[in-house]
Amino acid sequence: MAVEESLLVFKKSFVTHRHLISRRKATHSQSWKNQSSVTEFILLGFSRNPRTNWILFFLFLFLYLFTVLGNGLIVTLIRADARLHTPMYFFLSILSLLDLSYATTTVPRMLIHLVSKSKTISYVGCVVQMYVFLTLGITETWIFAAMAYDRYVAICYPLHYGVKMSQTLCVLLAISSALCGLTCALVYTVFAMNLPYCGPNEINHFFCEIPAVLKLACADTSLNDQVDFILGFILLLIPLSLILASYVRIFIAILKIRSTQGRIKAFSTCASHITVVTMFCIPCMVMYMRPGSEASPEDDKKLALFYNVVSAFLNPIIYSLRNKDVKRAFFKLVGMSEDTQ
Repeated sequence: MAVEESLLVFKKSFVTHRHLISRRKATHSQSWKNQSSVTEFILLGFSRNPRTNWILFFLFLFLYLFTVLGNGLIVTLIRADARLHTPMYFFLSILSLLDLSYATTTVPRMLIHLVSKSKTISYVGCVVQMYVFLTLGITETWIFAAMAYDRYVAICYPLHYGVKMSQTLCVLLAISSALCGLTCALVYTVFAMNLPYCGPNEINHFFCEIPAVLKLACADTSLNDQVDFILGFILLLIPLSLILASYVRIFIAILKIRSTQGRIKAFSTCASHITVVTMFCIPCMVMYMRPGSEASPEDDKKLALFYNVVSAFLNPIIYSLRNKDVKRAFFKLVGMSEDTQ
């Protein structure tokens, strides 16, 4: 009897203990749901002054339309003209597509928010925008590295250019860049959106960029800062190191060219690429590799504008004005002869 009573008491205490644990789990789950109650964010943008916003609306509308037309034209010219079916222009067409998509990810919604009272974006919409933006940006950094390698082979190994830069290699480099973008952007996004967002939902930015969104998290973001720094090192410094190494070899090869005109021609083929890489990568490094505590919302907006809007706007100008092949393809497309040029 004593044993049976002891077993009965143990059974009751066990059931009671399980019940308490279940209640604690339910309470914890409920509190987590209450913490993650944000279903939409408000993008504050640039100014609360309607007049200033209208001025910015027309300015950014012009920049965006020119970006779409300019980059779209470069892609069209490269596809239409058989003489531009080379590795260099293959990568240039990908870069133009990325720039066009990059701006389209953020600018149309920004234009709507500039002239409307509602400046909200859903939680899911914010996650999607963040992921697409990061995917395109990371892919672009590796495409820059592929373009630098292409110039390195063209100048240092001109006789073996066709063999070394085969169509298969070009496609593999493009696919590898895209896969790196898709994978690393997923890591960035998961780490950022896995945090609880429990109350404040005003993002002091014009789109859902990670540093601005993390400031609303109701948890310690030091791990995210470390992840951002490590990924920034991998995704920015490694491609930049490859680009730098390529151009060191290129400049050494150029200095060996005896003809002054040959040196100028070789330098001119690289100048456009160096300019574009500098405009895009330096602001990105400042944005994603500094501690979050040092970030200023207004400075972040300016940096983001530079590598998101201004860079995509200037790329067609930089590549077309200094490129005789692109200009020749344009005049051919519009029906003008080379003598008219």
